[in-house]
Amino acid sequence: MYKRTIIEEIARKLCKSYHIKEIITPVFEHTILFQRGVGETTDVVQKEMYTFQDKGNRSITLKPEGTAGAVRAYLENSLYAESQPTKLFYITQAFRYENPQSGRLRQHHQFGVEIFGSASPLAEIEIISLLTEFMEELGLKGVKLYINSIGCKNCRKTYNEALLDFLNEHANELCGTCKERMQKNPLRVLDCKVPTCQEIIKDAPRTIDYLDEECKGHFEELQNLLKEMDISYQVDTGIVRGLDYYTRTVFEFINSEGLTLCGGGRYDNLVNEIEEKQDIPAVGFGFGIERIIKELDAEGVELATEPAVDLYVGILGKESRAAAYRLVKSLRKSGLIVETDYMDRSVKAQMKYANKIGAKNTVIIGADELAAGKVNVKNMDTGNQIEVDLESIGSIL
Repeated sequence: MYKRTIIEEIARKLCKSYHIKEIITPVFEHTILFQRGVGETTDVVQKEMYTFQDKGNRSITLKPEGTAGAVRAYLENSLYAESQPTKLFYITQAFRYENPQSGRLRQHHQFGVEIFGSASPLAEIEIISLLTEFMEELGLKGVKLYINSIGCKNCRKTYNEALLDFLNEHANELCGTCKERMQKNPLRVLDCKVPTCQEIIKDAPRTIDYLDEECKGHFEELQNLLKEMDISYQVDTGIVRGLDYYTRTVFEFINSEGLTLCGGGRYDNLVNEIEEKQDIPAVGFGFGIERIIKELDAEGVELATEPAVDLYVGILGKESRAAAYRLVKSLRKSGLIVETDYMDRSVKAQMKYANKIGAKNTVIIGADELAAGKVNVKNMDTGNQIEVDLESIGSIL
């Protein structure tokens, strides 16, 4: 939990510096939102969603990812009517059924950013820059950026025809799911994780060879901007992402073991898919916080240690409890981390407990100390003690 808190703090700090505002969306949405937005031919919709009928006989789904809900909220609250772009981030729970991947639990947590209103490659640079800074601040070294372009609807049509011709030649060798997908959405076959399909896919036509002039120019400008920003990247034509809403730019941050830690890209058609009256370009990313924690552990990255207890206030005798706790409360208000005894332990047991929790200093308060108005503050590392006035303890810590 402490690691997760640090990750969330870094995420929020970066979003603040990028002027990205936080959004909270519901844990569940109407199922049709994900069917229309994420795509009915995706693994997420076909296999991984938790979907239920509520008491009103409505189909609802625990959100499997954050983007569709953010788009719904953007439209529902008419944020498009404000000056664009609209930049939103979320730290949210997400739910995926069936075979959880490494570092992803069936209920896990995602950090994501969505930028609405900009068709410029600078929008991609914005989120990739943020992610690059994020990885650097965490201290991750073995993570690399891979990018690709899957084009728009115009060039996708030509590409799908070429891909379908290729897949038809290998139809008998494909898995059952891919045989079904190749007729509905051939691009989804490229995302198949079955080893036999992956072997076939290696020789499939590449999306970047079928880009129209506009998409090609967009991808070239993105690469030039990445170079100008000194952001290392590699083009990987195998990246298509597992959700139907992506267009043009797709990218992944992948570790040395080939595990995707973060994925995202441009989804210029998603807003229109959810509300046909609106045609608004957008770009975003999402990653699982648990998977990032696993990568930190794998690379041996040590995050900042949890703050130590500044002072343990021991209590000697029931008559000292009120005065001792008044001191605890006063010191906490001054910003110190202070603990005391709630278990009626002996003084010896209290000191043992103070040592166990790593308290930097200890003090015992009893009737004698209260009468004299003085206490001995002990440094737990050196064993040295110093006598101070009761009301002056905070000044020496």
